Amino acid sequence: MENIVIIGSGCAGLTAAIYAARANLKPVVLDGHEPGGQLSLTTHVENFPGFPEGIMGPELIENMRKQAQKFGAEFKAGSVTEVDVTGHPFKVIAGKDVYETKALIVASGAFARLLELKGERELIGHGVSTCATCDGYFFRGKPIAVVGGGDSAMEEANFLSRYASKVYLIHRRNEFRASKIMIDRVLANPKIEIVTPYIVGEIKAPAGLVTGIRVEHAVSHESKDIELDGVFVAIGHIPNSVAFRGKLDMDKNGYLIPRHGTLTKIPGVF
Repeated sequence: MENIVIIGSGCAGLTAAIYAARANLKPVVLDGHEPGGQLSLTTHVENFPGFPEGIMGPELIENMRKQAQKFGAEFKAGSVTEVDVTGHPFKVIAGKDVYETKALIVASGAFARLLELKGERELIGHGVSTCATCDGYFFRGKPIAVVGGGDSAMEEANFLSRYASKVYLIHRRNEFRASKIMIDRVLANPKIEIVTPYIVGEIKAPAGLVTGIRVEHAVSHESKDIELDGVFVAIGHIPNSVAFRGKLDMDKNGYLIPRHGTLTKIPGVF
């Protein structure tokens, strides 16, 4: 019987582990399918307090992990496939392992949707990014592209125009899903060029760093190359919440809805 099981080992899960461990609750942390969370896929982190020279994402996560372990947190590999929160103790199933726990903290996070292009995942941190505020600074004076048509894509394009020499906003349709006010801001920005209706077919990185993309017209299928140094993918996120469907309150996109801060509708599940 565990006191607390924490699902997720990103910043939120590790912070919860540090606090629970220092309270002598001996938490068990389940790594999940992406140990370290999204930060583990980031290279240089400059916006985390306490590191004036910046720190590599995986190193920051490893430091948090060691800190939690120092106070008694225990880490287990495995991705949660099922939970039973209908009664006490709660049951958490990760592969062949079953954990019984008095309390459960869900810090499973989300993962960014990618374009699913060849080599795309390997280029994260080397010219491909899913976070403008994290990585925009590294593209000062360079041409970049933002892929997407929603509010997030518009916001990222405007934000990145502060740094980049030019921003190509690429979307597969002529119409955008974004709100009118966000679209108007993009259209009024002289550093942003709209490229529609085009689909990104290839990210070019002959030496392991992005040098350009090949896009294809959605109707005529005519292709063209665009030289640039960075590709920001802004086509949404997918929450890691499948195991909680029908058990905890969710919005239409699958994100868990808390009550009064971190509480859920089930006492003991946070």
